Amino acid sequence: MAYLLLVVEPVGQRAQRTQEEGREAYGQMVQFADSLRARGVLRAVESLTSLTDAARVTTANGDARVIDGPFAEAKEMIGGFFLIDCETHAEAVAIAAECPAAAWCTIEVRKVGPCYF
Repeated sequence: MAYLLLVVEPVGQRAQRTQEEGREAYGQMVQFADSLRARGVLRAVESLTSLTDAARVTTANGDARVIDGPFAEAKEMIGGFFLIDCETHAEAVAIAAECPAAAWCTIEVRKVGPCYF
């Protein structure tokens, strides 16, 4: 079964780190990804840029409405994700607890489900 581990971080948290602290956090995350890869459970991993580069798109009556980031009301943002393969939800939660970012963020565990048409 596939699970998505979403790294949910406070907006602006990255900007509060020194360059050294940022490199340390990044290094910890790379080591975590490498450990998941070595265990054979990692499908994909990506970091996402800040909300400054984001856009929110909705449509109504065929018209697209685009709101460019950053978003004033946002208190959290998805900072990245890990897509993993696990046998159970409990295993996915255990892996999320191993994630170094759990010390400074929230790791949301979501089971990937089928798209129905």
